[in-house]
Amino acid sequence: MLFTKQKLPINDTNLFSDLFTDYINNSEKVKPFFQSHISKADFESYFNHTSFENIDRSILVQALKAQSILVKNTSSLSQKNIDELLKQTTYTVTTGHQLCLFTGPLYFIYKIVSTINLATSLKSNFPDKDFVPIYWMAGEDHDFEEINHANVFNKKVIWNSTQSGSVGDFKTEGLVEAINELKTILGENDNSLIALFETAYLQHTTLADATRYLVNELFGEYGIVILDGNEKALKSLFKEEFKADIFENKSLAIVNQSITELSKHYSVQVNPREINVFYKIDGIRERIERLAAERYAVVNTELSFSKAELENMIETSPEKLSPNVVLRPLYQQKILPNIAYIGGPGELAYWLEYKALFESYKINFPILMPRNFAMIVDKGTKQKMQKFDLSIIDLFSEGEALVKQFIKTQHDDVNLNVIKLQFETIYASISDTVASIDKSLIASTEAEKQKTLNGIHTIEQKINKAFKQKSETDVNQLWALKGKLFPNNIPQERYDNMSMYYAKYGKNFIRELIAELTYDLRSFEYIVFTED
Repeated sequence: MLFTKQKLPINDTNLFSDLFTDYINNSEKVKPFFQSHISKADFESYFNHTSFENIDRSILVQALKAQSILVKNTSSLSQKNIDELLKQTTYTVTTGHQLCLFTGPLYFIYKIVSTINLATSLKSNFPDKDFVPIYWMAGEDHDFEEINHANVFNKKVIWNSTQSGSVGDFKTEGLVEAINELKTILGENDNSLIALFETAYLQHTTLADATRYLVNELFGEYGIVILDGNEKALKSLFKEEFKADIFENKSLAIVNQSITELSKHYSVQVNPREINVFYKIDGIRERIERLAAERYAVVNTELSFSKAELENMIETSPEKLSPNVVLRPLYQQKILPNIAYIGGPGELAYWLEYKALFESYKINFPILMPRNFAMIVDKGTKQKMQKFDLSIIDLFSEGEALVKQFIKTQHDDVNLNVIKLQFETIYASISDTVASIDKSLIASTEAEKQKTLNGIHTIEQKINKAFKQKSETDVNQLWALKGKLFPNNIPQERYDNMSMYYAKYGKNFIRELIAELTYDLRSFEYIVFTED
């Protein structure tokens, strides 16, 4: 075992929105926005009342097989899982994520681990069915600034590129510099991680293929199946939905109605557009907007199409169309026999806007499963926590409040007034004695008394100054401790890259996460891993 595991109630962390915590807790306020919840009984009901007979499993499997051979390391178990999808008793559980450099923040890893473990948990609960974990590569996204960096030991490694369009199509040129920078940061203790990144990024032409190879290396032994939605055969299955959104603007009113209801209690995550489709070719992924009844333009370009031309494109070249954040969930559920989507708080928040949209399109709405949330406490951090007598939940407090509480528990200002009174009593007795002998000595006695009291006051000030200096050192260490678990005031899992841990532990890091980040379909908690 690499770590000791501790579970914290989600509500105690104060990290999550009201909408997310209400969903986790199955609040009545959220129930109108989902179909089934997180429990074995709800999954069983879902199976009994949901049909996936309209899924074209043959086209899906053909596409997945064609994609799987784009790299050489698709595992035999992953290949077997693809074949299993031809059976009506096989279902998928899916997570999606951007193609982040070096896998990006830790929660990329946690999402895939959660997906694999949910598939395992469902199999143990429903042995007559099979479940395939799917990683949906968000290769069509075009926000390069979101995926072009990784934070490693508080250093930001950046991939500089002038390419544009969907990031999955980006050529991996220029990544050798980023890998060399990472190598310098990790030093000698890279545990073959650099070799893995070099093979993934330098021996594959596109970022999509590089990410596919990397995810296979990390998770292939657990049967992960990687799906790239940027596929003509799969988008051909979504023709009618493209038409309904572009020409009828079907999604806009439906989602806005759900948003109106949700916003009575919560902040909304996503707002739909009149048209929720991008036009996508090499170097371009831009929104389609309607100019007039029969004319459509691609924003930020000189391109425009008539309605007839767009209709022909949908029929003959659907790969040139790309769903946005409103339509992508529909696209996923249209092509997959998918019973659960695993996501973080932001993702589940916008999925909760879509239930009515799915019903309108007659597409199955999945069970929304929160991914696992985790924090890693290394030995050094553990020792500092022990020094300050802090529990892990203390460090979830706001920084200033934590510091104030620490100082309060360490000391109060030293006050020597009692000692001063004792000395005044002594000098009063001395003065009485002196006065009985020689009254001319009284002034000298008073001067000595004042000198003593002034000395006590000086000592008092020096003690308090020493306390403050000691507290300043401790407070700086306390802020550093807080920053280790919440870098830039962000939860560690949303900032730190997995290379910080994989370089130290190798594949045992992934294996431990698989072993410990399990789903029991009864409760959901925040996990803290403390290094043994």
